[in-house]
Amino acid sequence: MSRRSRPPTAEQPERHRPRKRFGQHFLHDRSVIERILSAVFDDRRVKGIADDKQPMLEIGPGEGALTADLLTRARQLHVVEIDTDLAARLAERFGSNPGFHLHVGDVLRFDLRSVVTPPVRLRVVGNLPYNVSTPVLFALLESIEFIADMHFMLQREVVQRMAARPGSGDYGRLSVMLQSRCVVQKLFNVGPGAFRPPPKVESAVVRLLPREIPLIPAEQQTVFEILVREAFIQRRKQLANSLKRYLSPEQLDSTGIRPDRRPETLEIEEFARLTELVHRAGAILRT
Repeated sequence: MSRRSRPPTAEQPERHRPRKRFGQHFLHDRSVIERILSAVFDDRRVKGIADDKQPMLEIGPGEGALTADLLTRARQLHVVEIDTDLAARLAERFGSNPGFHLHVGDVLRFDLRSVVTPPVRLRVVGNLPYNVSTPVLFALLESIEFIADMHFMLQREVVQRMAARPGSGDYGRLSVMLQSRCVVQKLFNVGPGAFRPPPKVESAVVRLLPREIPLIPAEQQTVFEILVREAFIQRRKQLANSLKRYLSPEQLDSTGIRPDRRPETLEIEEFARLTELVHRAGAILRT
């Protein structure tokens, strides 16, 4: 019997076939795994967070490339896996570890409150499926008070948008929403060869550290989200046009922001000033 046709054994189980509908690309490069672990546990910027008493959440563990190492550093590791076949393999491999907790389902429907109670907060890691990465990031923002920090592998283009500064072509709604709640740090790039199968895009690892004091007060958050969304629907429009439902040119001028500016040029602090003005006027509630 040839090596190619030899059936799988208990020691060498058949490899999982990646499913396109879940956007599966499995990390296998050990050097990349080591760099991620170093970023999560050893970097000086996470000191004070990275202790073994802090529970962890891994999103999309896949074949468990990171899971095994995370379990050696965290007392409690919750993993969320949507693929039932992979979940079964993870349960078989790690189920005997008392710190391993498997949750089978869609992370977009996963309630962080089911696994952590403040003041304890979760450390979140994951190789996020690229086809749902933005919805997952926005969903996590909704539960940011339960999160200590986040480290993700994402499409490099998405990471560039997350960390973009005003005036760049990548700066947009995702940049503003994430940076208003977190400090975003792009860590390093990862080539396609680190995955099975190799994706057609470059990847990058990013860190998000929730701000102790959000740039937007909680009572103004809804207004902020609406203004940012409206501003970037047509990003080349001047603010006087894109936000005319909520602010007159005179009101824009009163904040020190010229009506002819475009949203991609605004600092988050400037969006905050617009938000405060609209919130005080109750303009959103009347529209």
